[in-house]
Amino acid sequence: METLKTILTHWFFWGFVLGFFLCVLSILAHHKTKGEYRRLKGHLSDKLEIEAEKLGEMRAKIESLRKENENLRIKVNLGHAQNDFTALERELEIYARAEKTMVVNAPGFAQAWEKAKEGALNEIEAEEAGKSLPRRLFKRFFTKGSPAIEAEVLEALPSNSSNRGPARTSEP
Repeated sequence: METLKTILTHWFFWGFVLGFFLCVLSILAHHKTKGEYRRLKGHLSDKLEIEAEKLGEMRAKIESLRKENENLRIKVNLGHAQNDFTALERELEIYARAEKTMVVNAPGFAQAWEKAKEGALNEIEAEEAGKSLPRRLFKRFFTKGSPAIEAEVLEALPSNSSNRGPARTSEP
């Protein structure tokens, strides 16, 4: 008993007991932290899986919305083009019916109308061939100026000397 009393009163024993107690507490805290770490790691992996799944769904939805948007844009553009063509066709039909009515009802209208249509057709063909004044003016502005084109444009302009000032020459 005396040895037990000596051991229990010795400073080394109490340091050992205190160290052992702290070691046990440290081991318990380590296991608790390890369990918490596993739990958080599981939560994180679950969260990442859910986010990846949602991100995939969002990407698929965005892609489908892009396709739908493109289809709608094409439909709208086609609709505008069809509406433009429809309006032009309607206007042409109105003019054709009005022409038929005028030819039937107005004496002398048919000859004047045919001459006007023929004149308009000749003007359009001349413009398309590049022989009209507007066509030559546009060529002058949109091509590099050469003296031959400038002379051709000046010759084609109406020569009303009272309205024009002195003739100008272009010098480089």
